[in-house]
Amino acid sequence: MRPYRTYLITGATKGIGRALSDKLSEQGHQVVGIARNVDASFPGVLYTADLSSADETNLILLKIVENHEIHGIVNNVGVALPQQLGGIDIRTFLNVMDINVRVAVQITQALIGNMKSRGWGRIVNVCSRAIYGAIDRTAYSAAKSALVGCTRTWALELAQFGITSNAIAPGPIETELFIKHDLLEVKQNNVFYRQSQWADWVLLLKWLQQ
Repeated sequence: MRPYRTYLITGATKGIGRALSDKLSEQGHQVVGIARNVDASFPGVLYTADLSSADETNLILLKIVENHEIHGIVNNVGVALPQQLGGIDIRTFLNVMDINVRVAVQITQALIGNMKSRGWGRIVNVCSRAIYGAIDRTAYSAAKSALVGCTRTWALELAQFGITSNAIAPGPIETELFIKHDLLEVKQNNVFYRQSQWADWVLLLKWLQQ
């Protein structure tokens, strides 16, 4: 029987975050979620916060550190905001970088001390196949590529403490974000389009629990 652990998931009430929260809870783990809005059906402890604010992020992290011993982190929250080169609004570009990269760094940094002391921890960063390039995704591709760089750096820094750092870069998954920005385009331009299924995410669970 696997040991009981506590996992923090950002963007925990929708898409990948919610699916993972449900599965971990079903397996007997405690899930601590962060999301913008309240969700009474969430299968764990849910903290509401606007992660686009570094100050608000810090305040919610202080509460989480005080109330929970976090064993693993899933940096799942993200935003795309597509714009084509030549029409990129710099404020929007910086917002995409901030949500996808700064949030992951700020959250992981706040929780890593206890993981080091324990000699065990798991970090999974949710990236995207957009790291290889995608139309209208200059900001998103850059942000997720930066997060891959963080993942690799953390893996090197943290291995000596028994902490692993991994990234996943999924293709099309019919999350709310994907449906809003990508679904029609992908179905029109990809003959072999296939919606990702939960079975495709078994490796993510293994990374968190092994």
